[in-house]
Amino acid sequence: MGKKKGKVYLVGAGPGDPELITLRGLRCLKEADVVFYDRLVHPDMLKQARPEARLVYVGKEKGRPQSQEWIQRLAIAEAGRGLTVVRLKGGDPFVFGRGGEEAEALVSAGIDFQVIPGITSAVAVPALAGIPVLHRNYSSALAIVSGHDCSQKDIQKWASWLTESGTLVILMGFENLSRIVSRLKSTGVRPDTPIALTSQGSTSREKTVVGTLADIEELACGMTAPAVVVIGQVVKLRKKLAAVFDAAPVEEFDSEFEQPLRGASRL
Repeated sequence: MGKKKGKVYLVGAGPGDPELITLRGLRCLKEADVVFYDRLVHPDMLKQARPEARLVYVGKEKGRPQSQEWIQRLAIAEAGRGLTVVRLKGGDPFVFGRGGEEAEALVSAGIDFQVIPGITSAVAVPALAGIPVLHRNYSSALAIVSGHDCSQKDIQKWASWLTESGTLVILMGFENLSRIVSRLKSTGVRPDTPIALTSQGSTSREKTVVGTLADIEELACGMTAPAVVVIGQVVKLRKKLAAVFDAAPVEEFDSEFEQPLRGASRL
């Protein structure tokens, strides 16, 4: 009998709430031999894995300098042993989740794989806060950008989208919020442009503040990452919808894994 052929599933876990993974993603998780996950994955979601599955934490954090290439080598090695591997990522694997890089590496290594899309935080987190990122009366275009690198050239592009009645959603931009706001204003974006920031979206720790480029830094004081920033006229709808959306129940959530979960290991 030939050796079992391994396979890797790049699975989107959604924005945080464990019930927002897709049915296909959940089925893959239940069938996995090994699960590589990061800090944005809800602990209750990991409980859906088989009791004998290995749960391996590979989150990139300060003090834990794992490289993307190292994570890819782990997945390739486990699949090469004939195991079913799930790479579980917050949001969607292909929306700043580096799933594209992992797909390239798997192709180069000759490893069978499949992408299981997830609900991206860029759309879901604002929606759960009462902000539709697109609306016929407010915005007809959507730009999703990374806030890690916010050069003056990037900011100029962002400013042009905003002046054309678009919505700008910034992921991973919380730490650079001050720089982003300052540079947008310096490019001519009006200080009274609406902006919202939601931290810990879809969880019991969710918090949303709404203001303008002129006052958002003060309003966001004390908030923590992960956070989604939305800039544009659609933010005005939050005022109309907030009472209903803020009353919606959310699941308990701990954004940090201080203790390894059942069967989990930290590499």
